[in-house]
Amino acid sequence: MRNRLFNVVAFCIAIHAHPARSEDAFQISVVETVDVVAISERAGDDVFLLDNLDVVADLDLDALLGWSGGQAHVHVLNNLGGVPNDRAATLQGVNNIEVASQRMRLFEAWVQQRLGARTSVRIGLYDLNSEFYSNDAAGLLIAPAFGVGSEIAATGANGPSIFPSTALAVRIERQLDTRGSYARFAVLNAAAGTLGDPQGVNLDFDSGALLIGEVGIANERGKLGVGGWGYTDRHDDIHATDGAGDPVQRTAWGVYAIGEVQLRDREGVPGIAAFARVGISDGRTTQFRGGWQAGVLMTRPFPGREDAQLSFGVNQAYLAHGYRRLLAADGIESVAAETAFELTYSDRLAPWLSVQPDLQLVVNPAGERGRGAVLVAGLRTTFEF
Repeated sequence: MRNRLFNVVAFCIAIHAHPARSEDAFQISVVETVDVVAISERAGDDVFLLDNLDVVADLDLDALLGWSGGQAHVHVLNNLGGVPNDRAATLQGVNNIEVASQRMRLFEAWVQQRLGARTSVRIGLYDLNSEFYSNDAAGLLIAPAFGVGSEIAATGANGPSIFPSTALAVRIERQLDTRGSYARFAVLNAAAGTLGDPQGVNLDFDSGALLIGEVGIANERGKLGVGGWGYTDRHDDIHATDGAGDPVQRTAWGVYAIGEVQLRDREGVPGIAAFARVGISDGRTTQFRGGWQAGVLMTRPFPGREDAQLSFGVNQAYLAHGYRRLLAADGIESVAAETAFELTYSDRLAPWLSVQPDLQLVVNPAGERGRGAVLVAGLRTTFEF
């Protein structure tokens, strides 16, 4: 598997270096991320090593093939290493490159067609979180909750179409004006699965579809948006059963709001951006009924460190009432929410090398009142080619 991935990387680099290819028409990036993660809690300590390799190609089909308004995107992903959340045992996870099954996957493969100056359509394997329910200012933080709200991340037969496994999708976007107002809608296969997963790509939509839409405004001053999502097929209630003892069937849905503001961005002084998000769901089909995340990102925090970034974030995931009843049935006293704090700093030591120490504290992990807090200390090293 690893040898096949190295062949892919070598092939992509060779094409990228070919003098006949325009940089604007064909762009390749190769990024290797290596995390060392230490987990400390009442029951003991442990250390994990994780590895994430991204090979991404973007093609301007107009320049390459004469396909007017066409664009293609291919993202190959390979993950190796440990599973630190098996030790931390939190509900939301502690590392955004952790996967339950280590393998090479075709993470994204889509084509986009522009329809006029303001409308575009994407079709293919598509990462929902690349455009929906996302904040750029939260991008430095490593805890998974800052990537996409846990109340949607926990849904779907194999999870929704997000890292590390995507699904076939159609996305339509319309820019509403010149100030950055937008409307975006997508239909995604409810059963995520891609090339490299044991189940492969689901082509028949036999588990129904996930529908998601978002409207808002995004420009250099910040972002403000609202969105909603829902599944066409019903899902099992995590607690309630019918007269036959089978799970009651529920409609899985949710709504969310995202905000981001650029507080300061001037030459010669640190830049400051703040973000906040909140989401709620039906509260019956997963262990979550909602949550929120907020934080701040500071760029150039120290003189002479133009590529340095410092970020602090807080998040809470509110437990569904049915999930708390399940915990109670097992003799576990629960609290309303799992709460986490994160502080992280990143700096570029060379054009191809960045390091990022990270510290997280998870309070009431898994929503259990009797458990002590979990401390997570990590060091992320990123190699870019």
